[in-house]
Amino acid sequence: MEKLLLLFCNWSTLGVCAALKLPQISAVLAARSARGISLPSLLLELAGFLVFLRYQCYYEYPLLTYLEYPILIAQDVLLLLCAFHFNGNVKGAAPYVAVFVASWFVLPLQKWIIDLAMNLSTFISVASKFAQLQYLWKTRDSGTVSALTWSLAAYTCATRIITTIMTTGDLTILTRFVIMLALNVWVTTTVLRYRKTAVKAE
Repeated sequence: MEKLLLLFCNWSTLGVCAALKLPQISAVLAARSARGISLPSLLLELAGFLVFLRYQCYYEYPLLTYLEYPILIAQDVLLLLCAFHFNGNVKGAAPYVAVFVASWFVLPLQKWIIDLAMNLSTFISVASKFAQLQYLWKTRDSGTVSALTWSLAAYTCATRIITTIMTTGDLTILTRFVIMLALNVWVTTTVLRYRKTAVKAE
């Protein structure tokens, strides 16, 4: 029974993550605008994903417990390029890409660096969610922000809590997923709230 639950959680997480950012990307492309999307939030999320992936690789955790992260990183990069494009500054993405690529090689140089980065990445991810929340509170407009994307992110955090408990038991990772679950639910409800407000205003 435990093996079946683990398999379901792993594969459903992969399936959801394969399409996680697609509603957001399609909304941005359809509107030809990145309105409602916080660029700092996106950059911080990407940094958190990168550190998390590097940490998992460094400690050689089972591949199925983090296989979605390369997919999420690719989708975030695409969304980031769309945001820069529709804000009229594609070249502005180059320094960020350079820093992300360099950090991939610097992080595993010493064990203390990767451990510190992993602990900081939880704070970075929290900052990412709060940056999006702050943007929503400030504008009171969810714009092209996809509630489906955020709710799917909450689902993947919930399944990863289960898989972490059942496989590695890594407390740092478990804490991260619990915090991210709560914040993803918060962002989802905020997006839906401002969407309803916008509909009433119309």
